[in-house]
Amino acid sequence: MPNDFYDTLGVSRTATADELKKAYRKLAAKHHPDRNPGDKEAEAKFKEVAAAYEVLSDDKKRERYDQYGHAGTSGPGGGPGGGGFPGGGGFSGGPQMDPEMAEELFRNVFGGGGGGGGGFGDIFGGGRGPKKRKQAPPPDIETEVTVPFHVACNGGSVSISVGGRTIDVKVPAGIAEGKKLRVPAAATGSSDVILKVRVSAHPYFQRDGNDIVVEVPISTFEAMLGAKVDVPTLAGETLTVTVRPGTSSGSRIRLRGKGVIGGDQYLTIKVVPPVLDDEQREQLAKLAEAVNFDARADVPWG
Repeated sequence: MPNDFYDTLGVSRTATADELKKAYRKLAAKHHPDRNPGDKEAEAKFKEVAAAYEVLSDDKKRERYDQYGHAGTSGPGGGPGGGGFPGGGGFSGGPQMDPEMAEELFRNVFGGGGGGGGGFGDIFGGGRGPKKRKQAPPPDIETEVTVPFHVACNGGSVSISVGGRTIDVKVPAGIAEGKKLRVPAAATGSSDVILKVRVSAHPYFQRDGNDIVVEVPISTFEAMLGAKVDVPTLAGETLTVTVRPGTSSGSRIRLRGKGVIGGDQYLTIKVVPPVLDDEQREQLAKLAEAVNFDARADVPWG
């Protein structure tokens, strides 16, 4: 006659579900076939423990067992179909354990969470296998890229070298110093590449937001008499602008829409006096005396 299930687990007939579970874990780990290879007695004990826990851990089965004994465990839904444990040393028909219990029991048997012979889901029927750790994506590569002034203003592309391959990176119009461009891993074949933008200096253009500033030198005589002056633009064209008579150094002339993506271009006038010989200075002094112009007549400190 089979042993009493309560005696098999070493618990009282009033044992709680937690006490049953604790007793089962301890005995199943002790007698598991993988810990006792070739030990038929341990194998039989393991089956017996599994069968006892399968009945007593189920409230309905336990109630029938308490009323009718082993006779109450037979028949449809009555009890274990052979007291075995699927996946463990060739057993079959054992109880289905919750994943948490199965994982803990697996650690008890093998001394770790991922021992040989597959995961705990292979040993305990219905349990989950160990989760595979997702491989972390490679970290981004951060570097700097120097963008020509005209490309930064008008847009275009620059070439970079990553992992032995050359990649053309699109640069949006108007990108500013210090901004970042992302090159996806699909293009580099490895990691995402983060490019910090450095804009190269221009020999005569300067940028102020979306506006372009260029200094335009004129002579003293052009400033006094007025003049037509050719000036460059960001688009590469040359425009002829009018300098009005009496223009002073530091004056600005605005070219609408000639800056960066809708900005303006400003011409900053710089009056450059000529170098005169003695005779020219004497003639100019006579002219200055005749004009009798005092540039500081209205200064606040005069």
